Amino acid sequence: MDDVPVMLVHGFASSYERNWRAPGWADLLQDEGRPVIGLDLLGHGQAARPRDPAAYSSLERSILTALPATGQVDAVGFSLGAQLLLRAAAAAPGRFRRLVVAGTGDRVFARADPEPAARAVETGQAEESAGPAAAALAHFARAPGNDPSALAACLRRPHAALTEAEVAAIEARVLVVLGDRDFAAPADRLVAALPDVRFVALPGTDHFGTPRDFRFVQAALDFLCRDDARPGTQA
Repeated sequence: MDDVPVMLVHGFASSYERNWRAPGWADLLQDEGRPVIGLDLLGHGQAARPRDPAAYSSLERSILTALPATGQVDAVGFSLGAQLLLRAAAAAPGRFRRLVVAGTGDRVFARADPEPAARAVETGQAEESAGPAAAALAHFARAPGNDPSALAACLRRPHAALTEAEVAAIEARVLVVLGDRDFAAPADRLVAALPDVRFVALPGTDHFGTPRDFRFVQAALDFLCRDDARPGTQA
């Protein structure tokens, strides 16, 4: 039986509990005989919540420090968690065997102005010009247990965009899952940059519907637990 641990990395304004345990992901993986590593990123869940953006400058360290002392892991990340997994796997390629990244695409190669979304998270209201994504983030930041000031600092963290060269350094086999109504779409550049990749599209699914979409769950379980096929692109 495959006993490689599976790390679950949540999205922005979420937590291990909200993103993965409550919807049943952890139980499903454990039913497959897989140990689960759950973590809360800095500023989220049970983790510390600094309000200085500089504290979040190496946010992927939350992932690297949660790795077992030795051996490889598989990992699943959504949105912010998926972006950070790509960074962690580029920095420590030998530590990751398979990655599932959902709710992220070609925007990993761009550094957008965080201020409209950060102000929306702080105030609870998004300006019309900030777009629907900022309004959604502001809504989720108000969930019980969240600290909007810490989450705004997370958005303002100093960091550079990923490069194709960094992504090309990832040694893990990667599954990219993206809804065709997700504001993170498309993922053409990301898929092209990854050396060992499969792509699954979720027709009719938007960003925030992805974590509970059973097609995402099934694709991830098949990829992590049952799929030994060589990589390729599929719809």
